[in-house]
Amino acid sequence: MIRNDDVDWDGWPVRDYLGENYRELHPSDAAVIAHHAAFYRRFAPGSARRSLEFGAGPNLYPLILAAAVSRRVDAVEASAAGVAYLRRQLARGPDASWLPFHALCRRLDPRLPPTLPEALAAVRVVHGDVRAVPSGAYDIASMNFVAEGITEDFAEFTGFCHHFVRSVVPGGGLVAAFMENMPTYRVGPASRWPGCPVDPATVTEVFAPVTERLAVTRINADPTLPDYGDSGMVLLTAVRRPVTPPPPAGRTPCRPARCG
Repeated sequence: MIRNDDVDWDGWPVRDYLGENYRELHPSDAAVIAHHAAFYRRFAPGSARRSLEFGAGPNLYPLILAAAVSRRVDAVEASAAGVAYLRRQLARGPDASWLPFHALCRRLDPRLPPTLPEALAAVRVVHGDVRAVPSGAYDIASMNFVAEGITEDFAEFTGFCHHFVRSVVPGGGLVAAFMENMPTYRVGPASRWPGCPVDPATVTEVFAPVTERLAVTRINADPTLPDYGDSGMVLLTAVRRPVTPPPPAGRTPCRPARCG
């Protein structure tokens, strides 16, 4: 069983991944963008002091969407290759292939800045492990195709998801997308990467104990994308469950049968 720390993520094949998935706007991308845009429309412009992209990778559209409500967006990414790509996009200007993504994001949420560089102006790239993100550091967090694609261990998948939830303040907003039933997969001609198959039931099982207002939906597999062995995508919105303080030391919580 391959776990996250067994993998050399610095060697992630960014060029192959972008070529297979994001050099054009696929129907599944449009569906995820529509789902996430509806989530962000719940918030007033600028109402999130800090937002998090949990394991950003080289995918820009989640960062674009967050710009509608966020004064700062931290793109936390462990892979040196992913970090280098993101920093080049911010320093030299985004690839033209991202323009249709920005146009769709702005059509669904007109509050977004009118140009792609402006939409990414609030992004700060952070080279680091998402497990080191402090609890409650963010108002909103987004995670896209991360936890199920970095380990073969369901317990570790669960741990990453719970780190994601804890990254926001209690009551903070959460939006996510997962590949459904994706096994170990290949990117490009040779590289092989871990996968943890999940579906709406397992995603609900993992998030229900630690969130409220949980909504889990799915979309079918997209025939215009490479066949990674998945059966579609699972989409999620939720808020972090408020933290219940422990009872005062030395006191036993009152149970209804003993009260009166």
